[in-house]
This record gives sequence, C-alpha cells and structure tokens, in this order.
Amino acid sequence: MHNLGLTRSDRQPTHLLQTPDTFVGMPLPGFDAVNVIVHAAPAIGAAFTQYTAEFEPGGSLGQAHGQRFLYVLEGAITVALGSKTHELAPNGYAHLPPNQPHTVKAGTKSRVAVIEKPVIALEGVVPAPALFGTEDAVVGQPLAGDDALQVKQLLPTAPGLDYAVNTMRYEPGAALSLVEIHVMEHGLLMLEGGGIYRLGNSWYPVQTGDFIWMAPYCPQWFGALGKTPAKYLIYKDWNRHPLPGR
Repeated sequence: MHNLGLTRSDRQPTHLLQTPDTFVGMPLPGFDAVNVIVHAAPAIGAAFTQYTAEFEPGGSLGQAHGQRFLYVLEGAITVALGSKTHELAPNGYAHLPPNQPHTVKAGTKSRVAVIEKPVIALEGVVPAPALFGTEDAVVGQPLAGDDALQVKQLLPTAPGLDYAVNTMRYEPGAALSLVEIHVMEHGLLMLEGGGIYRLGNSWYPVQTGDFIWMAPYCPQWFGALGKTPAKYLIYKDWNRHPLPGR
C-alpha cells in the first residue's frame, strides 16, 4: 500500500535520518553484482563516504577511495590483500590502508557496511597497516561508568589512524548521560533494537536498519526503548588536530 509520502526519514542541515523505506540502490563502476546504498557522502557535506554493499553470490567491490573499513552485517566475505586471504563472517570487520590493492568478494548473498575516507597524514607517520577482527572478540567498556551502556572500540587509537569505529550497546532504558556537542562527525547504523535520538532540536524514533549522519557540532543524544537492547555501529573522525595538516 502506498504510504502517501509518509516516512520517518528527515534531512536537515546538520543531520540526516535515512530509514530503509527510503533507501535507493545503484551500481558503481568496478563493482560486480553489488547493489550500493549510499548513506553519507561529500554531496551532503560529509568528509567520508558510508554505504551498504548488498552482494549477490560471487559479487565483488571495486576500488576503494582512500582507506576502507568493512563490517559484515549478513552473509560472509573474503578479503584478499597481498598474499593473504581473510574470511569475515557477521560482526567481522577490517581496516584496509589506502593505496593497497585488495579484493572483497562474497560467495553468498551478503550485506556489508563500508566506510571510506581520505587519509589525513601526519609528517613522518606511516598509515596504519591492515587490521582484521571480530566484534565478538572485543571487550566492551562501560561508558562514563555506566555498565548498561557498553562501548567496543574496534580500531586502536594509533598515530597512523585518523578515524574510529565503535559499537555501542544499550540495555533497555539506558541513555547517554549528556547531550553531546563536539567537532567530530558521525555516521551511525542501527544494528539492533531502537529508541529515541535527539539530533539538533528534533527527536526521532529510530530502529534497526536506520542510518544517521551527524555533522560536526550537531547536538546529539540517544536513549534506548523497548524490551531488548539497542546497538549501533558508529564512525567518527579521530586523533587529528582540527586544523588541516596538524
């Protein structure tokens, strides 16, 4: 049935809520049997690109633009880098450095969250090497001492990395302890559950599958609702001086 133009999606100068009913896929050059749903890109003012790659069996990604982060949502992928091949199942992830040829293929139907961004290089610092892991092996840490809100830092804080990707898991009723306003930009994908997100001066119901882009200094707050935990994957620029080249 037609929804008569109704949607929870909303676009404002400082943020975007993109819900699955408004997702539009497209092909990209060099991508084979992969439907790409672009969530955040320079066209919206973002300094990074985030998309969901929907693989058909045998599908593969094209060339990365800058460094690339992968997080498997469904199915499984194979990442070949140099002489090594890595298998990633759901909750598996990888950081792939810039300018290192690699292939990403799926043997079955799969969905993968992909983040790409240019490197902000530091003089005398080599970009971080490739990193592969699984979220299940990362120990969660309570945020601000709240055991009901667990953060898993998927990438180390290292001079050669200029971004971070975490998962955040909220027990029912858990919430951020403050409204955050900061210089960092975010891309957020809801993985489980739902709740209420404050973005700017608006409050949005959010649920599994939703994507949120937050510009620098966008007021933001989240509280989990329902009887099951809420979890999301969140990107931020990280570990760099806000002045370019610093």
